Amino acid sequence: MNLNHKQSLMSFSTSLRQNIESLRDAFGDSSDVIIRSFRSDAAPDREMAAAYIEGMVDMEMINLSVMEPLMSLKLPNEADRRGSRLLEALRGCVISVGSVCQTEHAEEALQAMADGLCIILVDGIAGVLMAEVSGGEHRDVGIAQTQSVIRGPQYGFVEHLRTNISLIRSIIRTPDLHVQIHKIGRQTHSDVAVVYLHGVVDAGIVKEVYRRLADIDIDGILESGYVEEFIQDETFTLFPTILNSERPDTVAAALLEGRVAIIVAGTPIALIAPTTFFSFFQSSEDYYQRYDIATFIRIIRYVAYALAMLLPSLYIAITTFHQEMLPTMLLISLAAQREGIPFPALVEALLMEMTFEVLREAGLRMPRVIGPAISIVGALVLGQAAVQAGIVSAGMVIVVSFTAISSFVMPEYNMAATTRLIRFAFMLAAGMFGFFGIFISVLVMLVHLASLRSFGVPYLSPLAPGGKRQGIWRDVFVRRPWWSIVLRPLDLKLRNPKRRPTGSKPPSQRHSGKPS
Repeated sequence: MNLNHKQSLMSFSTSLRQNIESLRDAFGDSSDVIIRSFRSDAAPDREMAAAYIEGMVDMEMINLSVMEPLMSLKLPNEADRRGSRLLEALRGCVISVGSVCQTEHAEEALQAMADGLCIILVDGIAGVLMAEVSGGEHRDVGIAQTQSVIRGPQYGFVEHLRTNISLIRSIIRTPDLHVQIHKIGRQTHSDVAVVYLHGVVDAGIVKEVYRRLADIDIDGILESGYVEEFIQDETFTLFPTILNSERPDTVAAALLEGRVAIIVAGTPIALIAPTTFFSFFQSSEDYYQRYDIATFIRIIRYVAYALAMLLPSLYIAITTFHQEMLPTMLLISLAAQREGIPFPALVEALLMEMTFEVLREAGLRMPRVIGPAISIVGALVLGQAAVQAGIVSAGMVIVVSFTAISSFVMPEYNMAATTRLIRFAFMLAAGMFGFFGIFISVLVMLVHLASLRSFGVPYLSPLAPGGKRQGIWRDVFVRRPWWSIVLRPLDLKLRNPKRRPTGSKPPSQRHSGKPS
């Protein structure tokens, strides 16, 4: 399906030479556009031509399934060689490619060539056949680079759209898994696939996804981030309202929960919508290991998130305004460390945080061989040198280092990046107003979170707004055992809200007798 389909399409002529010239002119006589003229035993009295773009097609498929049958096979019925019936006969009896379409419009044929198809033109017929022979070079399926797990599938998405869809279908093997491919971008005509589980997902969410994709009008889509910014509910917010993942099992789990996946050709990152704030603290690995261990790790993530956001501001507020809250010995130790420091605690914290952010970005942009070494050595050397030079205190170095480590605990990078930005606002509020500034900042953040929506779903669901059947512990802070998880997330209006028919214990726990 093409969301930017043109209303008026130019048709082919009956002259093969004229059609070939039109193709060459359309592509600017590009050297990678191959047009081969030949004679076919299927219609010896007519000249034919095959046109394709080198590097975007599977040459073996063209040779064995298109060119060889056209040159060697004969039509069994003489009447099929006449007039417009010839194209239908070639499509049904000669060309052995799995998908072959027919069109009379030049724009459709040009777009098919740009998508990696081979078109077959016949002299005297104002129409062409489009054979699906797309191929070319693309990266093989490998280990996920951005989301690693210890227990669970290790493979991740690649840049090839069809491969990514097949990875999801290899997990969810049901005809209820529906895939609709759209083309977005006036110049790139990028393939964007909408994937959902029919019979489970809310039809209203699927329609809303289609509507927002149809409203995108841009010259090109190069990555899924383009689509994310166009379809998200709230533009001016630091918090991500659409989840992204490189892992097929994570996307499959989201589809089973009644969510919609959006996969863009050319990128290994898929989008998942709708989502909630608590989804960014859940990892696919939580559901592959014991529920008690997963619950403990999930609670650690929430604690680390709070520390990454509030620890520097708390240190600034206590050392600047609320020294009486510290034990006497700790207060004396901190005062001794800050003796001779020329900057107030706020400037000291901002200086250290900005230094660490520079080191973090430098480690990411440097070559992978030396990047981690440079970032680690840089942090150690600069931190130790700054303390010895009397620019910052040792306590501030400890606070900033632990804050940075805590930000890496979160499984989703975009939520961790949000924490890095909000941290500076909290530090400024603490430096000016102490605990009162931190309290007001947290209150403003909670009000903002409560106002956000993701495709109509409250961002803080199921905590706010709560319902009779929505407990705050249900798969938010505690990962329940699989045998007790009966319902899918209740923040979605699903057609089929049940995962399994009953919530009783498994048979092994219902019988206390010894095995016979």
